[in-house]
Amino acid sequence: MNKAVKIADRYRNVLEWFAGNMPVAGTELRYSDPFQLLVAVILSAQCTDVRVNLITPALFDRFPDARAMAGATREEIFGLIKSCSYPNNKARHLKGMAEMIVSRFGGRVPSERDELTQLPGVGRKTANVIASVVWNTPVIAVDTHVFRVAGRIGLIPGARNPLDAELRLTREIPAAQRPLAHHWLLLHGRYVCTARKPACNKCGLREWCEYYRKNAATNG
Repeated sequence: MNKAVKIADRYRNVLEWFAGNMPVAGTELRYSDPFQLLVAVILSAQCTDVRVNLITPALFDRFPDARAMAGATREEIFGLIKSCSYPNNKARHLKGMAEMIVSRFGGRVPSERDELTQLPGVGRKTANVIASVVWNTPVIAVDTHVFRVAGRIGLIPGARNPLDAELRLTREIPAAQRPLAHHWLLLHGRYVCTARKPACNKCGLREWCEYYRKNAATNG
């Protein structure tokens, strides 16, 4: 491909490709209810899902719900998550999050993004993940994979930060596809469009990818 693609055409073709080639996509974190997903997503910050999935079985066995975790000490939580990144901060966030869920939300994970972001350790990205995965809310969580892939493809030209990227993706992607679009872009970034060496030679999005167009001469 040697010519630029209009952004509207790029969105349409990229979404059609994902819908046809990855019709089922979801989080790789293991959980059984909204609280466990929230814990896993907090733990996943700057940590792989593989590592989180090794940590959570024992953690959930000991503290299966918000009330149980709220009654734990930070030291107890730390002991079960110490193999993940930033365990001190995450232990503090998990205990504070559990306590607030119990005291303010009756032990149930709130469904509204504004309420989710009140919880310790929960920013906009984490809140969007919970809202979209649990309640299929039409929001898009932008993590490092989503930001990188959307930028390379040319879906968010000149985006300054994740919030800018989120707002652009939200504007262009139909509401019904937004929860899936997060997983499409994330998984593509995790396994194909990797940070250091994107596998352009086996990528089905090459025809519409701005990164590939600009680097076609050197892509295998």
